[in-house]
Amino acid sequence: MKYVLSIVLGCIFLGGYYIFFSASASVTNVPSDGTSIVAFGDSLVVGVGASAGNDFVSTLSKEINRPIVNLGRSGDTTSDALLRIDDVLAQDPKIVLVLLGGNDYLQQIPTSETVKNLEKIILTIHQSGSAVLLLGVRGGVLRDNFKAEFAQLAKKHHTAYVSDVLDGLLGDRLLMSDSVHPNDAGYQVIVDRVLPELEALLR
Repeated sequence: MKYVLSIVLGCIFLGGYYIFFSASASVTNVPSDGTSIVAFGDSLVVGVGASAGNDFVSTLSKEINRPIVNLGRSGDTTSDALLRIDDVLAQDPKIVLVLLGGNDYLQQIPTSETVKNLEKIILTIHQSGSAVLLLGVRGGVLRDNFKAEFAQLAKKHHTAYVSDVLDGLLGDRLLMSDSVHPNDAGYQVIVDRVLPELEALLR
């Protein structure tokens, strides 16, 4: 009986080990030797629409009890962000959260160009030895032109991924401060979606 029990427990342990470590191994550069966590993006990373200390990055930082370098800049397209990628690498990143694409859609930049720029950003970050957590946004009102493309990028380059962080927020007055930026409650929803993926990378 003890022999059978040992086999069962061993199988459970090995199964858990495989699931946990295979999930981590599927993300490029996990574990990483970097020293910082960086949030790289546009006004959603800046936290436009939130009250002081309740923006996306600050709230996420509190949840993990670790500092997150905020490299958000309002108005940035993926092309703009690519021009300042060296600012990210200068932080010796361990994990980089990439949240871009909303301004590309608003400026009617072709989806193919958005995807091309994001791919360059991901590859550059990976070359530095850092892991990437790609955060999706919606690319269209009636049809989301970004959903499949972002998911394919994450799959192709083995990044962690959260699809459309604004899903269900747009148009909800209780969660939005204006037509494109969440309020405190809305940013908390984004944090709740991103937190499990970030914690998995940090384990």
